[in-house]
Amino acid sequence: MKGKAMSGNVKAIPFLLPFFIIYVMFTVYPIFKGLQMSFYDWSIIQKMEFVGLENYIKMFQDPDFWSSLWNTTLFTILSTPTMIILALVLALMANTKTKLRGFYRGAYFLPSILSVSVISYIAIFFLQPYTGFLNSFLHMFGIQKEFFWLAEPTLAWVSIVGVTLWWTVGFNMILFLAALQDIPDFLYESADIDGATAWQKFRYITFPQLIPIGRVILLLQILASYKVFAQILLITGGGPGTTTRPLIQYIYQAGFEKFNLGYAATMSYALFFILLILSLIQLKSQSDDQGVI
Repeated sequence: MKGKAMSGNVKAIPFLLPFFIIYVMFTVYPIFKGLQMSFYDWSIIQKMEFVGLENYIKMFQDPDFWSSLWNTTLFTILSTPTMIILALVLALMANTKTKLRGFYRGAYFLPSILSVSVISYIAIFFLQPYTGFLNSFLHMFGIQKEFFWLAEPTLAWVSIVGVTLWWTVGFNMILFLAALQDIPDFLYESADIDGATAWQKFRYITFPQLIPIGRVILLLQILASYKVFAQILLITGGGPGTTTRPLIQYIYQAGFEKFNLGYAATMSYALFFILLILSLIQLKSQSDDQGVI
């Protein structure tokens, strides 16, 4: 029996080998190559030179790095809890037994299939001053003040977070919806017999059952928020000034506009370790809670 299992494993190698080779070439090798680059003064226009930890020292002393990291953290703080709450509310609405249930699910998820360039173009169309749809809509209700959504720092952050929520909330809603549909009906039936209210059923049945998927969504959302780049680049360009420039945009500018690939690789590894630490904290917290239970 053991020999047959070993034989089956050997037969699987030719089928797994093509994927493994591609994975090593395009994932594993770039990881170690990027680490090597971080120790060099590496640019396209001159010969690379080993500088040791100089790039890392420069990074810690670079105010633009810290401001970009803060912008990314601020986006995460603003978007993550809002995203989770909104996704949960939409999932509860999409799970109701009404004739519009299919419409709700499709309408909430539809923006998720759009590309970032499309949603950015739509956002700019909506948020333009004077001629934009949002300001024109507000004018219809007697609000004559002209809002410069993309030119004022606070409004720019509101706009970026709002567009990101509209674009990506559908995916998280689907995850919550799948978890809602896995909750056994007999729990609600027993609660009805006991005379529980809708709020009590949500508090003592629905919400506890959604905690595991909620942890997954929290981790995924934090990771995605720290990797924000394209919509900010296309909508505000990191402006006004650099008030909305995220860390990945600064890495992009250092590597592909200033051709300082070594320094860009250094900041990329800093972001990698930040995400790794956040992931480990989240996983440790989850394992501790399961151990208590």
